[in-house]
Amino acid sequence: MRAPGFWGDQDEAAAVSAEYRRARRRLEEYEELERRFADLESTEELLREELGAGAVDDELLEELTTGADELEEDLRRGEEARFFSGKYDEGGAIVTIHSGAGGTESQDWAQMLLRMYLRWFEQRGFTVELNDSQEGDEAGIKSATLTVEGDNAYGLLQSEKGVHRLVRLSPFDSANRRHTSFVSVEVSPLVSEDVDVEIDEDDLRIDTYRSSGAGGQHVNKTSSAVRITHLPTNIVVQCQNERSQLQNRAVAMRMLKSRLIELEERKRAEELAAERGQVMEVDFGSQIRSYVLHPYQMVKDLRTGHEVGNAQGVLDGDLDGFVRAYLVWRAGGHETRR
Repeated sequence: MRAPGFWGDQDEAAAVSAEYRRARRRLEEYEELERRFADLESTEELLREELGAGAVDDELLEELTTGADELEEDLRRGEEARFFSGKYDEGGAIVTIHSGAGGTESQDWAQMLLRMYLRWFEQRGFTVELNDSQEGDEAGIKSATLTVEGDNAYGLLQSEKGVHRLVRLSPFDSANRRHTSFVSVEVSPLVSEDVDVEIDEDDLRIDTYRSSGAGGQHVNKTSSAVRITHLPTNIVVQCQNERSQLQNRAVAMRMLKSRLIELEERKRAEELAAERGQVMEVDFGSQIRSYVLHPYQMVKDLRTGHEVGNAQGVLDGDLDGFVRAYLVWRAGGHETRR
């Protein structure tokens, strides 16, 4: 960064500066963990001395126990970084939630998943922007698209790609019967607007329509929302939350680039797996996780076998255990899919 002419290429300079900030932040986090560990060692020594003298300070013991638990959790999060070797893993992501067949049941389940992710993003300190949302016929949502920015957001969110299954007593069924609902989640890397992705304008079908969400009188009364269909791949992206059609189109094009890059990344992963003689299930339609609320409570990941009895805690955003288990499973590949 101190080299002569470094700032001559603004794009390259911005990329290097961002990498520098990430590296510096990681170093500072590591030094902070070392400092906290040293403090806990000092506290432990003091407690041992008190124990030898026949007395223990309960407040000091509580401080040591709580501090050790918090340090262990932060170490686990720090360990995640070693799993991110992909080109886009350290960057942001575009997340799209689609309700499956089943009408109101699935649309309500899609709304529940959206809430779960928003809570998890908040816990992680991610920045989130809602690009598009289609309300359900009676309740919930038909679909929602989010832009998520934060350290390793794409690498972490790959654990959520696939179909999520919910089993519960339906609040919409007058007979109070048990229902099974499905919602699919797509995750693509968030790429910059100037990233080079070859897109032929003739391959695009661009439709405009009136926004159905919040945004003010002007947004709702004009056809400012944009839907883009990439005909060769049948990928559909849409945006309606910006104030103008031009802005919505720009965001939608960025989303399309991200989806096309994700498609290429998936193809490469499948080819590498085939060369190694592995069977790699990366199909978007694969069911990845079951959330059971009746007749018992349990959330189970069908790839890793990781399960939690506190289903409500998971729906309130406690996803770290599932994400960590997926990262370990993907790196080692020892667990078999059920």
